[in-house]
Amino acid sequence: MLRRRSLLPAALAALAAPSPLRAQPGPPHAWTFGTWVGGIFPAVDTQGSVCFGSPVLIFTRDVVLRVTSLEVAFRQRIIETVAETPGGLEFRFVPLALPGGRMVPELGFGCDGNPNILRVERRGPDEMVLPGCIEFPAALRRCVTAR
Repeated sequence: MLRRRSLLPAALAALAAPSPLRAQPGPPHAWTFGTWVGGIFPAVDTQGSVCFGSPVLIFTRDVVLRVTSLEVAFRQRIIETVAETPGGLEFRFVPLALPGGRMVPELGFGCDGNPNILRVERRGPDEMVLPGCIEFPAALRRCVTAR
């Protein structure tokens, strides 16, 4: 009986301690939410209306929008799953194709030959890169409001 009581405080302390296996509030890609510039060219201005007026990528809970080089409208990709990776994330998108199995032009991000996967590497609180994406060779920076 004495042995069980001595283990009880240790067990309670273990349960109270934060665990990396416990669910974090929000989705794993919450840090990407917002408007990002750069990627195609180095990001210059990341504050105010100039930045918010010319985004390259927009991340939301369910969708990633990207600018295209030939159209005014953004390409929209619906997120199927997001997985954390060492130093970043891996997005898997709902597959899209035109009738006949043809792919939509500029559907993906030019990453590793798979338009339905996007890998994101976090470089800081407001900076990320898309490794292996030929269409986004430069770092992306988050648009922020003036402080």
